[in-house]
Amino acid sequence: MSPSCRIGPETLAAYLDHLDRADRVGAVALARDLVAAGCSVADVLVDLVAVAQREIGRRWLTGSWSVAQEHAATHVSELVVDALGASVGAPRHGLVVVACVEGEWHALAARIVSEVVRAAGWRVTFLGASVPARHLVSYLHQTGPEAVLLSCVQPNRLVRAARMVEASRAAGVPVLAGGPGFGPEGRWATAIGAAAWGASARDAVRLLAGPLPAGTHTGPPPPPRDDAYVAVLHRRRELVRLALGAVDPPQESVEDVASGIAHLVDALVAAVRVDDDRLLRDFVRWQEEALTDRGGRRLLDDVLATLEGALTEYPRVAARLRTARAAVSAG
Repeated sequence: MSPSCRIGPETLAAYLDHLDRADRVGAVALARDLVAAGCSVADVLVDLVAVAQREIGRRWLTGSWSVAQEHAATHVSELVVDALGASVGAPRHGLVVVACVEGEWHALAARIVSEVVRAAGWRVTFLGASVPARHLVSYLHQTGPEAVLLSCVQPNRLVRAARMVEASRAAGVPVLAGGPGFGPEGRWATAIGAAAWGASARDAVRLLAGPLPAGTHTGPPPPPRDDAYVAVLHRRRELVRLALGAVDPPQESVEDVASGIAHLVDALVAAVRVDDDRLLRDFVRWQEEALTDRGGRRLLDDVLATLEGALTEYPRVAARLRTARAAVSAG
């Protein structure tokens, strides 16, 4: 943070109050006042807007905010990002491309990274949410950027992230990964072939400024331990149908429960792909909290048991499901 910048709890509380009231004028004015007082664009976006967005996510997850409130608040923060981005000067460095993993619709974090990197002097193209791998590689061949900054918020999207990394490597473009979807300290980023991982927009700027490790962005990515994850992925629709039938939720919650099961199957596929039990275990614990109103622990145990029974021919996959069930039982 810049020496003259002061973004403390009181400033955060004031900004969250603007978001709570969907007050775009007040939120933008607060952000601009901070820049006028000596904060950089990066300071405001990283230490205020991004921190507030995490709090918004927590309020939605715990049920203290509705989906409508979350959407309204996120839209206000998007307007703040736009307003500060408009103040950035001309680029001094080459082109970088910022994209969200296919299926990932939470794009604000990537937008923040885009504007912080732009403020550091790079020319930036933001491709937006849910970018298919085939479209990404086509764009890379057309534009020849210095790097791809790839955002992944949820670990159940890791297999799709791996496809995007593979496509980028085939085009000879390094991928700098970011977001909690790549695991604590980005432990799963290099497992799927990313050149490096950063925890924040400031890390993205730092990584772009320095040389990347040799041989980390060309050729085939590191191979998985085996292809069991592919077999599970091919049975995804069948597995969701089996698990949904086993728990038989009330009609009004069928769609939500089916979506949750699909996300869980995706997390299982990702855990097998990167060979790490922690991915599925941690995702299941998060799902337990998110599904509390729809059956919580009992529902998850029934889903996991059904998946385990359907996948006994893949011992390593079944073992991961047993580990996840134990985590649910332990609370």
